[in-house]
Amino acid sequence: MTSAHPPPAAAAATPEPRRQLVALGLGTAIVLAGLAASTWPLRAVVYRAVAPAVAGSPVGAPVAGAAARYGPLLLVALAAVLAVVTLLRDRPAFWLLVAGGVGVIIAYLLSAVVKMLVGEERPCRVWDVPTTVACPAVGDWSWPSNHSLVAAALATACIIAVPRTAWFAVPAALLAGLARLAAGVHYLHDVASGLALGTAVVVVVVLLLRRAIRSGWPPPSGPAR
Repeated sequence: MTSAHPPPAAAAATPEPRRQLVALGLGTAIVLAGLAASTWPLRAVVYRAVAPAVAGSPVGAPVAGAAARYGPLLLVALAAVLAVVTLLRDRPAFWLLVAGGVGVIIAYLLSAVVKMLVGEERPCRVWDVPTTVACPAVGDWSWPSNHSLVAAALATACIIAVPRTAWFAVPAALLAGLARLAAGVHYLHDVASGLALGTAVVVVVVLLLRRAIRSGWPPPSGPAR
């Protein structure tokens, strides 16, 4: 007679959440935070070199403008597709994605609070240089970049749930973030800080929810058989 239960070794081979990815995410966030700190003294030099050069480019300006405005939507679309696919085929991955989605919301709310507390003026209001995108309204603060944060948070949630999406999610998040600098509405350290914060918050939230995910939460619906 054969047992219907998988051997313990097989069950242990696929830990949830993926520990290596979580460790890599935290490491990435630390590196990005270091980049943000190291580029802060050079923020004006970098901004004044990049923003007007892109604004004056017949190719760079429309590309940067589109990516700056709509870049995170690529990752919203990816998350939506993964939500449907994993709901139908891989429930543990689906609930990892849900946990990551909770992290995205928390990261955005945290960023909004930080923006109000810090109140860093947009570079396009500090420096008189041409920009690809119109400068946001007064009171729409610069640090950290919300677009970069949301892009990184969505990318992290997707990668933790379905690791093979990294080939698309990572470049999409970097494009969405760096386009904000190229379009003239953020400093480089705004972008790096947003990427770091979005990555770190999602990783931490997934870690905090890991017990519920491992225990199969929420329980399957429908009558018991």
